[in-house]
Amino acid sequence: MLAAASKIRTISGVATTTASRAMPFFLSTFSAPTTAALSVPWLCPTRQNPSTHPPRRPLAFFAAAAPSGALSPSLRRSMASLAASTAAAAAAEVTHLSQRDAAEIDEQLMGPLGFSVDQLMELAGLSVAAAVAEVYKLSEHTRVLIICGPGNNGGDGLVAARHLYHFGYKPFVCYPKRTAKPLYSGLVTQLESLDIPFVPVEDLLHDLAGQFDIVIDAMFGFSFHGTPRPPFDDLVQMLVSLSVTDDSAKRPPIVSVDIPSGWHVEEGDVNGGGIKPDMLVSLTAPKLCAKKFTGPHHFLGGRFVPPPISTKYGLELPPYPGTSMCVRIGKAPSVDISSLRENYISPELLENQVMPDPFDQFRRWFDEAVTAGLREPNAMALTTVNKAGKPSSRMVLLKGVDKHGFVWYTNYGSRKAHDLSENSDAALLFYWNEMNRQVRVEGLVQKVSEEESEKYFHSRPRGSQLGAIVSKQSTVISGRDVLQHAYKELEEKYSDGSFIPKPDYWGGYRLTPNFFEFWQGQQSRLHDRLQYSQREVGASTVWQIERLAP
Repeated sequence: MLAAASKIRTISGVATTTASRAMPFFLSTFSAPTTAALSVPWLCPTRQNPSTHPPRRPLAFFAAAAPSGALSPSLRRSMASLAASTAAAAAAEVTHLSQRDAAEIDEQLMGPLGFSVDQLMELAGLSVAAAVAEVYKLSEHTRVLIICGPGNNGGDGLVAARHLYHFGYKPFVCYPKRTAKPLYSGLVTQLESLDIPFVPVEDLLHDLAGQFDIVIDAMFGFSFHGTPRPPFDDLVQMLVSLSVTDDSAKRPPIVSVDIPSGWHVEEGDVNGGGIKPDMLVSLTAPKLCAKKFTGPHHFLGGRFVPPPISTKYGLELPPYPGTSMCVRIGKAPSVDISSLRENYISPELLENQVMPDPFDQFRRWFDEAVTAGLREPNAMALTTVNKAGKPSSRMVLLKGVDKHGFVWYTNYGSRKAHDLSENSDAALLFYWNEMNRQVRVEGLVQKVSEEESEKYFHSRPRGSQLGAIVSKQSTVISGRDVLQHAYKELEEKYSDGSFIPKPDYWGGYRLTPNFFEFWQGQQSRLHDRLQYSQREVGASTVWQIERLAP
């Protein structure tokens, strides 16, 4: 986190100041969505003295830590998609701080706002671990080396090591100049209790790329001055050599926090011979040196800056979506689309383990998606085809399911409604990315009864009822102001809380299935695909389960 840049002193032979920097990076809460609206029968610190502890930048509260053992690949992908979705919002110009302003902001945050050092170090280390998990998949980057300096940056690295262990990674720590203060000694004891190895410097100077999958640079912060002394001079040069390797696929990526160790806080890599990290996590606001960062992953973390500080220092910061504490800034990394792939790790989907009835199997998977806290597990792609054979797809929300079929509601004047009036064959697709699952459903569609549509319409919030009346779905309008004006008129008309009649052009559809396919992603594209199709046995129609090649 940020730190005052005054009172340079020497700790264990390394030039540093009385402060360092580190800060948060990611917040994500995963709460199970309510299913009340889904009409499915089976759903229902002690303040520390700044004189004895270097000032540290406050971090935002991380709402929910991963359970001990591992952070699942699906949850990490969910976290990654959350950050990636904010890249566009972060494209605008972002304020870059000078060293002086950064130090002043730090002093103000650590003064009137009152954050304890150990609290901030804990949150900083957790944010670093979350950043690593967001970009570097556990299945491909397991062994993580954390190189820790003697100051607060090193403390952040020690905390990150503990969290990475609980996320399922295998951390190794290089901590050559240990700080004797109880805070740091306690962090070391915590790592030792987890049997996390401490690696001597001399063991790192040979074949680093062959030993580790990620290297975290937690040596020096923005307030460091001078030339690194032994053994950090050799460690910095080791990372320099690593970062200039031509084939990036054959070396571990380097992650630096706030600034790369050895860079000038404002001028960056002055001589052009410094560390070139693959990821930079800027804190509160990027430092001026971050303008020289050319790696693929640049994030901003720390959603706690109060308005008085933003106003005083003219901070232009990107918006953080939802409850997230991180946002990608700068250009999105260049990606070879053809190289994008997932090697799914999932339980096997076997014929003797699934339910004989596809409705029961769907209910099982849907319940598991709800329990996992997936966002809108009832979202489904609806594909319709008109009389000319032209298909169209869109996302709709499942609002009911039973042995008779899958129900959703819409405007009867919409394109999908016109398609269904010409061709009642349709298909649904549920895609639960975080669980490596999808379900395909095909069948015939018909309108639900007027009574059923009426009942559901009046179960909706009044605002949604008004919106259904206002929107003549799929028709061309001159602008959003047309909708807003019509909505306001209706809002005033029914402001007394009186009954809102359902429009005749709005109601539900039910797809009665004749085909199901349950897909479970597996490694090396050997996915599990089980289909349920109907066949006649005597006078009865039964469901037959068959395995499809992936």
